[in-house]
Amino acid sequence: MDHLDSTIQSHTIQLSDQNFNLHYLETGYDHPQEEVILLVHGWPTSSYLYRHMMAPLAKHRRVIAIDLPGFGKSDKNPSDSFSFGYHANIIQQFIEKLNINKVHLVVHDLGGPIALWWAQQHREQIASYVILDTIIYPDFSWAVKLFVLMTVFPLIRTWFSSPSGIAFAMKLGIFNKSKLNKSTLTGYQAPFVNTANDRNARKSLLRSAHRLHIKGFKDIAAGMKDIKQPTCLIYAENDIILPEVSETMKRVADAIPHAKTHCIPSCGHFLQEEKPEAVVKIMSDFYSKTT
Repeated sequence: MDHLDSTIQSHTIQLSDQNFNLHYLETGYDHPQEEVILLVHGWPTSSYLYRHMMAPLAKHRRVIAIDLPGFGKSDKNPSDSFSFGYHANIIQQFIEKLNINKVHLVVHDLGGPIALWWAQQHREQIASYVILDTIIYPDFSWAVKLFVLMTVFPLIRTWFSSPSGIAFAMKLGIFNKSKLNKSTLTGYQAPFVNTANDRNARKSLLRSAHRLHIKGFKDIAAGMKDIKQPTCLIYAENDIILPEVSETMKRVADAIPHAKTHCIPSCGHFLQEEKPEAVVKIMSDFYSKTT
């Protein structure tokens, strides 16, 4: 497993209202604590996905990367609902407990709809948006539908949530396969193997993939036009996990005319893993112009 930059600290906070333990990584302590860049991952990753980006982004603001419920080192309870409202309550309680009042939101993959739905309920807290390869609109592509089916069907879902299934998902999302070595891959598999309760961890991973109701996606899509904050759109040219991502970003740009769109060439879905320097450069330029 890759080591974290020495400036990055690992924390777990108990959210008493939800009876939930949420893990997060943090750096940039010399900046005002009430304003953060909040990094939200997707499936099947965790805050680990952002490890190469956090220290460079900390030149701008305090940086926090969370582990969503069912991922990383956060609690994994398969009986939880994993709905839009469930995630929003956890994110909001986390924000309030850390006394954060201004969020520069960064989202990717399944973390996109989760965090964007939360943001729609708390627009006054959002200072800016960076949207990476993600799902926004309710007219899902064949690839998204296939992904959901793979988390539901017996046998297939058992394999998909296993170390080999996670390895498959990660490799599928990397254009240059040499960027994903065995040590790096172990960091993505670790939360679901050799834990106190592997079965619950893997069941939570699967449940998280198909518990977001279609109405939530419709709400997100309808609300995109109401985003007034500075917005940056970044997507990978060779994303075969979300092959429709270029069209998604075009639709977002049409809804948010002031958004700036950037395509990273020769790069797959997990652009934070494959080309973190390129993503950071675009984000740094964006944040330099964002007050």
